[in-house]
Amino acid sequence: MLNAGYLEYVELGASHMLTGYDHLLFLFGVIFFLTRFIDVVRFITAFTIGHSITLLFATLLEIQANYYLVDAVIALTVCYKAFDNLDGFRRYLQMASPSLLWMVFAFGLIHGFGLSTRLQQLPLGDEGLVFRILAFNVGVELGQIAALAIMVVVLAGWRRTQSFERFSRAANVGLMSMGVLLLLMQLHGYQHSKFAEEFPLNADDHLHAHEDMEVKRVSETLGSYPRRLGISPGREELGQD
Repeated sequence: MLNAGYLEYVELGASHMLTGYDHLLFLFGVIFFLTRFIDVVRFITAFTIGHSITLLFATLLEIQANYYLVDAVIALTVCYKAFDNLDGFRRYLQMASPSLLWMVFAFGLIHGFGLSTRLQQLPLGDEGLVFRILAFNVGVELGQIAALAIMVVVLAGWRRTQSFERFSRAANVGLMSMGVLLLLMQLHGYQHSKFAEEFPLNADDHLHAHEDMEVKRVSETLGSYPRRLGISPGREELGQD
């Protein structure tokens, strides 16, 4: 990407958004119950402003963090939105949910930082850096618009059916489950980045490393018992004596 033009950065941003399951799941949760187009525009604008701010300034200022941990926090934003859609604040915490518009903006800042950590993995160079970042962000917005267009159409059609009311809760439980799964995946990735020497790159060796860790864990657990379990002799051995 060092010699790539602005169009390539637009394409990269669009593809990153369209394959960013955590971003798409969060957006799906945000618009799940929004029935007016103006509301969709308001919330997505807040999200866009938020992630554009951190994408631009974190990249320019070279503010970095472990991208697995950043993506783990993004996974938590998916869980938060699903919890909010399930009316979890009133049901379980006996409180009103925080202002959704401000929360979407705040989460946009986090999502933008996640985009920045990925962008900073590329050899961006110094010449034309601002325009490359902006081109990447334009691509992100185009990908976001394409994904939202599909989501809005699907949800608008689903709301006209009786199954929406019956399965909307199940859909948001599934959304939260996906957020938890993404969280565990990112924490797993963080383990690999933090303790890289313990996890081989080869897929088979990788699997064996986890199997060895599990065997070690089980053996250490069994070894903590005060006495080992013996095997009583069988009937044949008793009869031979």
